[in-house]
Amino acid sequence: MSTSNISRKDFIKNSALGLVGFSLLPDILNAAPNFLFEGIDIKNTKNFILKNVRLETGFKYQDDEIIGTETELFTIEINHGRIKKITKNQPNSNAIDAKGMLMLPSFKDMHIHLDKTLYADKWRAVRRAGGIKGMIELEQKVLPDMLKNSTYKAEKLIELLQSHGTGFARSHVNIEPTSKLDSLKNLEKALENKKASFEAELVAFPQHGLYYTDSLPYMKEAAKMDIDFIGGLDPTNVDGSIEKTIDTTVQLALDNNKGIDIHLHESGKSGHDTIDYLIKKVNENPVLKGKTFISHSFALATLDKNNLEATAEELSNAQIGIISTIPFGKLIMPIPTLLKYNVNVMTGNDSIVDYWNTMGTGSVLQKVNLAAQLYGQTSEFGLSRMLRLATAGPIPLADNGVQQWPNIGDDADFILIDASCSAEAVSRISHVSSLVVKGNIIY
Repeated sequence: MSTSNISRKDFIKNSALGLVGFSLLPDILNAAPNFLFEGIDIKNTKNFILKNVRLETGFKYQDDEIIGTETELFTIEINHGRIKKITKNQPNSNAIDAKGMLMLPSFKDMHIHLDKTLYADKWRAVRRAGGIKGMIELEQKVLPDMLKNSTYKAEKLIELLQSHGTGFARSHVNIEPTSKLDSLKNLEKALENKKASFEAELVAFPQHGLYYTDSLPYMKEAAKMDIDFIGGLDPTNVDGSIEKTIDTTVQLALDNNKGIDIHLHESGKSGHDTIDYLIKKVNENPVLKGKTFISHSFALATLDKNNLEATAEELSNAQIGIISTIPFGKLIMPIPTLLKYNVNVMTGNDSIVDYWNTMGTGSVLQKVNLAAQLYGQTSEFGLSRMLRLATAGPIPLADNGVQQWPNIGDDADFILIDASCSAEAVSRISHVSSLVVKGNIIY
């Protein structure tokens, strides 16, 4: 059956999203040691050797069809945060036993809001607030109270991400007249506290509109700070002008040598026009190529086939990436078409639990599983290709089956997962046993 004919109810029933439970109060880093590292003082282990590590080495073929993935066991030496050696397995060596677990690149959550979560706080379902401007009004009321313990909640949310194998995130941070720069400062404290075990890049995000509220002075100040991207929000629906808002966003990025990552929920003509205008501005300013992203970009899901393919080609030529939270229901994002044209597509949890949404689990692997179901990727090859959404790029095997990861000299950012291959990990949302970030054993 075509995925376009699956009802929302049936899809949830059959998807992992309907099966995954989640707790508001995890304590993963204070739990009993992972069995792989039992008896080892992992906080003081910077250089170490792993044996019995499973790596993918190629595809299995039958009559030109990929029917499986070849793997072998290796011994891997980690030194000063990098992979120093990859050698034939030495099962009798004095090394940490990975027990045949599969090594994969660690995961990256490329769209999340660490700064204003309700995670590790009281449960609260989403309540109607009168559209996006109603939500802005709600935030203006609740943010002062949320900021009181936002550093603590951000740290607990980071621990949730880590428990699912994520060691890196791109977090949008509210910059607006209510919280001013306090949301950014509080999150920076959390990231400093977690710097040995978690990495992040930050987007200065005018959640209440660049001009709808007087956010521009604060955005200019934030742009000079240690952030990586200038954000934006629905220029037509919130600020009432595509050109004025995008022009300002682009200029802020150019003046401060930052990238761009804007939220675009608008799915009709205004959404299409915003995409077209941003492509135009990036082509006029080539320094922004490879540094510009559109988050959500629901308008792509409403284009007909010809216009979609043309837009995908233009996005690819302008090197504008799409960060999709892989929604389901009426708007199924055209990720296969974007990948066909080599558009850089990544994913993230967006909201784990906050005033906007409560559906995040913290697992980008679950997002990839959801995408595989939506797009009918059930083959060994198709499932293994989808993994790139969780890793934001690197996967063990190239399309021709040649091993391309890991390599000597790579950063030691990886997970050990209870799966025989990438395809199984995606299909079964396999359990992540261990996370290593820059050579630091996190769990």
